[in-house]
Amino acid sequence: IVAIKHEKRRFVEKVDFITSPGFLNGNSTRHDTGLISGGMYRVVTDLAIMGFDEMTKSMKVEALHPKVTAEEVRDNTGFDILIDENVGVTKAPSDEELSVLRHLDPDRVYIA
Repeated sequence: IVAIKHEKRRFVEKVDFITSPGFLNGNSTRHDTGLISGGMYRVVTDLAIMGFDEMTKSMKVEALHPKVTAEEVRDNTGFDILIDENVGVTKAPSDEELSVLRHLDPDRVYIA
């Protein structure tokens, strides 16, 4: 799981160097290069929660945060991101979950 601010400069079409490969070029390329397990599971930003398409491994919006539109996510992404027409809305954390998050991020670097 990765948590970052959702900006076009962070979500780019191509990078010069990869330190932690996710799904590389999609489909089975991770497995084909000898990386038989793992890969990215979720990317959490200030706009949405993303996962990866089961077949193509392309990034896919799983849920939009409240008051965020699909257009806003597309405008802040440097590549064509998959967004279903009926994409859900992120459920607000419970008081207990919020307490744990605040404990893990006391300076609120990632969690406002």
